[in-house]
Amino acid sequence: MQQTSKQYDQVIEKCRTLYANKLKDYGTAWRILRLPSLTDQIFIKAQRIRQLQQNSVRKVDEGEVSEFIGIINYAIMALIQLEKGVVEQPDMAVDEAVALYDKHIAITKQLMENKNHDYGEAWRDMRVSSLTDLILQKLLRVKQIEDNKGKTIVSEGIDANYQDMINYAVFALIHINETE
Repeated sequence: MQQTSKQYDQVIEKCRTLYANKLKDYGTAWRILRLPSLTDQIFIKAQRIRQLQQNSVRKVDEGEVSEFIGIINYAIMALIQLEKGVVEQPDMAVDEAVALYDKHIAITKQLMENKNHDYGEAWRDMRVSSLTDLILQKLLRVKQIEDNKGKTIVSEGIDANYQDMINYAVFALIHINETE
């Protein structure tokens, strides 16, 4: 599990760097996005990954890696929106947005480590396509919870689903890195 922790940190560093650089370019314009909009952005990325996995012809020169990174970063934005709420105008400095990224990824990594311990790193025997399908399943769950106005009877909340999506995307990127 020590190797997983190191690989996780390497993937997140790449994602975090892109997030921070985009904040410098665009600011925190994403703060106006409502949760269903963020969920839909993640859904588009996951659907594209699935299409890339199923089709041999690509018309856009971007592969799965950039889409998995997008899933991670949009899911972190969603977790921040859950904590801070949606605003009408960007209201957050770059430093605060990066600090919140770090906070939510630390919580999400701890969840991964706890589950990884209990499941014995079962994800290592999974295919990237299965991880993609699990992300899509989590997205459909989140959409249903959103349609239910955030109410659940016995299920975990939206935040846990976003965290699972992040962890599945990190696992997929680790697999991809190992095969390259």
